[in-house]
Amino acid sequence: MQQATKIAPSILSADFAALGAEVAAVDAAGADYIHVDVMDGHFVPNITIGSSVVKALRPHSNKIFDVHLMISPVDLFIEDFANAGADIITIHPEAGPHFHRTLQLIRSLGKKAGISLNPGTPLEYVENVMDLVDLVLVMSVNPGFGGQKFIETQLDKISRLREMIDASGRQIDLQVDGGINLETAPRAVAAGADVLVAGTATFTGGPAKYAENIRALRGE
Repeated sequence: MQQATKIAPSILSADFAALGAEVAAVDAAGADYIHVDVMDGHFVPNITIGSSVVKALRPHSNKIFDVHLMISPVDLFIEDFANAGADIITIHPEAGPHFHRTLQLIRSLGKKAGISLNPGTPLEYVENVMDLVDLVLVMSVNPGFGGQKFIETQLDKISRLREMIDASGRQIDLQVDGGINLETAPRAVAAGADVLVAGTATFTGGPAKYAENIRALRGE
């Protein structure tokens, strides 16, 4: 059975000059997860933050830190992010030679493990690791930058993954990231998503608007 929709504001769209305050503000505004996009300028064409920033942000929120690693090779950095305070660590199957082993590593550190599928990555990658994943992230844009347009073909992927997750009998988040706004959010949820990553749609308007933005994304 599908869960109630959770909102995971992506701090990629926050004010980086006041990042701790921004995390605290979306926490207070009702965010379910704090989504942290980590990019290395190699796996994706952008550079964001490292584990030291995650560690510095950790005291500003008790919410789940949902850390999406867009870095390669990824295995070398898993333990750093686990120690920094990540609760969920999501990796791409293309970011290392043995992603089954990478998922095992994440879980061995006491963290929840996620797998992310780029728009061109087939969902079959998930089939043989369903027993290891706690979250499947569908990228509805090509990763690297915020503010991109939602790729419509990913709705079918979301629907098919919903069926796979339900059939597994396991409690697995189905997360969607990219181009999520008031128009695309309900469509992603209708397709089967239960966690929405939203950067621009959450942080638009400043802290006074965050709670309203989060409620609107939930359809409340």
